[in-house]
Amino acid sequence: MGASRKLQGEIDRVLKKVQEGVDVFDSIWNKVYDTDNANQKEKFEADLKKEIKKLQRYRDQIKTWIQSSEIKDKKVSASYEQALLDARKQIEREMERFKVCEKETKTKAFSKEGLGQQPKTDPKEKAKSETRDWLNNVVSELESQVDYHEAEIESLSVKKGKARPPRLSHLETSITRHKAHIMKLELILRLLDNDQLSPEQVNDIRDFIDDYVERNQDDFEEFSDVDELYCSLPLDELHEDLVTIAPPGLVKDIGVTSAVLSLKTSAAASPAQASV
Repeated sequence: MGASRKLQGEIDRVLKKVQEGVDVFDSIWNKVYDTDNANQKEKFEADLKKEIKKLQRYRDQIKTWIQSSEIKDKKVSASYEQALLDARKQIEREMERFKVCEKETKTKAFSKEGLGQQPKTDPKEKAKSETRDWLNNVVSELESQVDYHEAEIESLSVKKGKARPPRLSHLETSITRHKAHIMKLELILRLLDNDQLSPEQVNDIRDFIDDYVERNQDDFEEFSDVDELYCSLPLDELHEDLVTIAPPGLVKDIGVTSAVLSLKTSAAASPAQASV
């Protein structure tokens, strides 16, 4: 019964997060269609994409629960199965709405009128833009995974005198790794924008990073070395150049990134010891 109650608690938490996420999605959706300001619309569309990715993560967890023996064998209240099915349908409805918004955005960008007004895109700038979009999407996905792990940590409260669950250390290590990757990817993004890295150089690590995003929980130990995925890029050398040429206002932010990147990868690989 203890395990069933714990599962029900986790389901309740995710169902609440789904409802909150849907409310936020609806709010952003309205902002997208209420504004005529192109810059504001672009920002809201990016926020909408980030929110739908969070909901998709919850949908993946819900699909796993629906197929689990606890749900199939009615080890938890039968009402939970219907609640999970409803939440899944709710997320999928929002996914369809997002596709509509995304399609409209692309249609406008490539309409005859738009194409007639816009100069032809330089191939180099197009490649740079595509690589930039990929980097931003990866960062967004890792941030969503961090949010999901942090939410799970909140549910794993440790009572005084009780041993810390192994799952807690696993989640803390995952978050530390993700944040180390996010810092590196944001540095790469700045180097790309500064023409210190070419799209071709960044794309050389694309498959490795996509693989990490996809399998970091399935093959946990395989991804213990954060630096290994970026070894083909001269990030330390280029980072020094970036600090040298950066405007005074950016030096502070770059210094923060440098401090984070200077941490030993072993710290990211080892389970966190701090208690929650």
